[in-house]
Amino acid sequence: MPFRILLLFAGFFVIASVTACGPDDDDNGGEPVPCANCPVTDPDPLIEGPSVPTAFAVDVPDYLPRPVLDADNPLTVEGIELGRRLFYDKIMGRDSAFSCSECHKQELAFTDGRALAEGIDGRVGRRSAMSLVNLVFNGNGFNWDGSSGKLWEQAIHPVENMLEMDEEWENVLTRLRKHEDYRRRFRAAFGIDRPSELNREMVAKAIAQFESTIISADSHFDRVVYQNTEFFTEEEQLGADSLFFVEDVPLGALHPGCGHCHNAPAFGDDRFKNNGLDDVANLDDFPDKGFGDVSGSRFDNGKFRTPTLRNIALTAPYMHDGRFATLEEVIDHYAAGGHGVENEDPNITGFPITDRQKAALVAFLESLTDETLINNPNFSDPFQ
Repeated sequence: MPFRILLLFAGFFVIASVTACGPDDDDNGGEPVPCANCPVTDPDPLIEGPSVPTAFAVDVPDYLPRPVLDADNPLTVEGIELGRRLFYDKIMGRDSAFSCSECHKQELAFTDGRALAEGIDGRVGRRSAMSLVNLVFNGNGFNWDGSSGKLWEQAIHPVENMLEMDEEWENVLTRLRKHEDYRRRFRAAFGIDRPSELNREMVAKAIAQFESTIISADSHFDRVVYQNTEFFTEEEQLGADSLFFVEDVPLGALHPGCGHCHNAPAFGDDRFKNNGLDDVANLDDFPDKGFGDVSGSRFDNGKFRTPTLRNIALTAPYMHDGRFATLEEVIDHYAAGGHGVENEDPNITGFPITDRQKAALVAFLESLTDETLINNPNFSDPFQ
C-alpha cells in the first residue's frame, strides 16, 4: 500500500476514534451528551490497601511524667507517620507553598528562631512560635493562651489563619483526596473507604499524633541526674544551686527559686501566669491579654502558659512575644522583680545576682539541651 494511503487511513482512524468518544452535539440539538465508548472515571473510588491501624505505645522514661493521652485520638504507627508527612508537606499551605515545619524546625527544638512567628509571604504574627517538645505531657490547654483544649484541635487553626498558612481547609482536602499516596495512608490510619470520607479532623489528628511522639528526655541533665552516666561541671552545679533549685542568696533577700514554675523533670507546669513582663496601669491595659481572652476573666489578662525549659538554649528569642534575645536578658528581667501589677505571680519578687551566678545559671540551662532530639530521624523531614 502506498505511503500516502497509509497516512490517510491512519488519519481517518484517529478522527473516527475521537468522534466515537466525543459528545454528539448535532444529534442532541447542539447540547453535549456523554459518549457511549468513553472511559468512566469514578470521582470517589474505593481505596485499596490495609485499613486496620497498628497501636503505638509512647516510649517514656520512668523519670518523666506520664503521657496525657487523648482517647478520641489513639496513637497508631500509621497515624504518626501520616502526621509526620503532613507536618512537613507544603500541600497544607496556600497554593501548596507552606508547611507546619516552616515555624517549627527540628534543629531549633521545633521553634523558628524568630521573635514573632512568620507565616506565608513573610506575614508576621503577634506571638512567638512555641516549641512542640513534650506536648504529650500537657493536659492544661495549648498555645500561649490555652485557647485549644486538645492538641489536634490546635492543629486545625494555623491552616486558615491568614498570618500563618492562609488556606481554606476545603482546598487542602481537595488536594489530599486527589493524592493517591495520601489516600492510601488515610485509609491505613483511619480506615476510610473512599476519598470523600477524608476530613480536616483526620488531618489534624494525624499531625497531633506525630507531635505527641516528639519527646525530649536525653539531655546532659538527664544523663547526670536520672541516668547516672555523666557529671555536672562545677559551673553547671553552681547554676543548679544558685537560684534554680537552691535559693542561695544573701540573708534577707527573697527569691523562691526558678524551680517553682520550672521544676524537674518537666521544667514547666503549663499553667497560666503573669510573669511581670508589662507595666500596666490596670488589668485592662495589657497589649495582649493572653489567657484572659480565653477565660473571660480580667484577672487572667496578661497571663501566658509556662513552657518547658528543656532545650531552652535552642529556642531564643524568649517570652510569648520574643522580647528577650538571650537567656541573660531573661534572668535580668526576673532579677528586676516585675512591676507590682495586682495579678503578677507571687514568685516574681526580684533578687540579687552576681555575674558569676548568672553565667552559672545559663550553663545549667544549657545542660537541658537534648542533642538526641534534634537529630532523631523519627522527627525529621521524610521528603529529604
